[in-house]
Amino acid sequence: MTLNADSLLLFGATGDLAQRMLLPSLFALHADRLLPPDLEILGSARADLSNDGFRTLVESALAKHLPADRRLSGSSADFLSRLRYVSVDASRPESLGTLSKTLRNGRTQTVAFLLSTAPSLFQSTIAGLQRAGLTGERTRVALEKPLGHDLPSFRTINDAVLAAFPEERTFRIDHYLGKETVQNLLALRFGNRLFEPLWNASGVDHIQITVSETVGLEGRGGFYDGAGALRDMVQNHMLQLLALVAMEPPAHFNATEVRDEKVKVLRSLRSIDGATAATHSVIGQYGAGVVRGAPVPSYIEELGSPSGTETFVALKAHVDNWRWRGVPFYLRTGKRLANRQSEIFIQLRHVPHSIFESMGALVQPNKLIIRLQPEENIRLLVMVKEPGLDRDGIRLREVPLDLSLTNAFAGERRRIAYERLLLDFIEGDPTLFVRRDEVETQWEWIDAIREGWASHQMRPQLYAAGTWGPPEAIGLTERDGASWHD
Repeated sequence: MTLNADSLLLFGATGDLAQRMLLPSLFALHADRLLPPDLEILGSARADLSNDGFRTLVESALAKHLPADRRLSGSSADFLSRLRYVSVDASRPESLGTLSKTLRNGRTQTVAFLLSTAPSLFQSTIAGLQRAGLTGERTRVALEKPLGHDLPSFRTINDAVLAAFPEERTFRIDHYLGKETVQNLLALRFGNRLFEPLWNASGVDHIQITVSETVGLEGRGGFYDGAGALRDMVQNHMLQLLALVAMEPPAHFNATEVRDEKVKVLRSLRSIDGATAATHSVIGQYGAGVVRGAPVPSYIEELGSPSGTETFVALKAHVDNWRWRGVPFYLRTGKRLANRQSEIFIQLRHVPHSIFESMGALVQPNKLIIRLQPEENIRLLVMVKEPGLDRDGIRLREVPLDLSLTNAFAGERRRIAYERLLLDFIEGDPTLFVRRDEVETQWEWIDAIREGWASHQMRPQLYAAGTWGPPEAIGLTERDGASWHD
């Protein structure tokens, strides 16, 4: 039986992610009485802070990042009383010995460690926890991305984690899996008989997954230039979305069976390598342009130095199994694009025979659009007859059937992804976290693509900021008679 954590220890507690997402999410869970009543939250970083100093920092972060309607003074005071702080240099394993005294307090505790630090500190942090005797059976650890920069580095990190925390006590975070609409994808597929008979190569023409951003580097130049769009977005978020779209129905909704089905999809991905990289991938880098009416500089101007890093990537992928044989999956992501959106676009096949063609009516294939952000909704485009007496022929029009999750659940507060993931971590539920074999398979696929780029000496094509990427990306779909859904 999994035990709720008695203590949550947050490494990197003074960092940007902690202040923007993690601490406000914990406060929201506290305000809604969802945290275990006696859960203690211990912040840790190198900064020399007292408990009161840390509480002041957290109070400022909540004031800055919480919506106004969530700033409840009574809840805020109660939440701050949960917090303590201990200064630790995670790069020095011997310095973590102080945590043993801080956590134990003369009793056995269930402790959840959340590593929101640079991945370069994961190994020394784990070694320090081992040295302090804090890796027993009642402890668990969560790891924030990035988890390596290729398959060998991922394995190095995870071998170090495995030495202290077995797989069942290791929680790898991909915050996209905490989004309501991503979870609704499973409900849409497996809670409705309507879609599943068509959710295969017989019913689906192609699938597009787009994650586009209008922002540039946002102060992440050092990290991003060493990663690029493929490793920053495709390796984790987009491949997880693809796996959820393409997976077989699990027998039960639990961590083992859901993740088993996802990894089967990832292992069925056809390799994009030296033979196909030039025809199945497009890479770009943004130049100067205009985004939302304002001029913005080029990538190299923002970075301050020349760079061959891709800020845009488009891929044509295939899942080689019975369900999806021959169906292209088009993936597209980039920075400084025309709009900010994350969506899954599924185009169904044409009707086998149109009875309206002789009457001048054009029938479009049905389309299902699952929008993850900025708004969350599900839209099905269907053909209907236009009103009229039809003396000049029948006219058909494509109209949307919209399910806005915001409107459908107007009385429910929309939670950010980290609220769900942090609560699951505290309660020990790994269903929405990523298993090691999933990430290894993702890295194998990504590494082959990068090797293919290198073998063809592919360089990013320049595109103007505020557009949808290089023109070559249009050809990736149009060669197959498809078009990007913008």
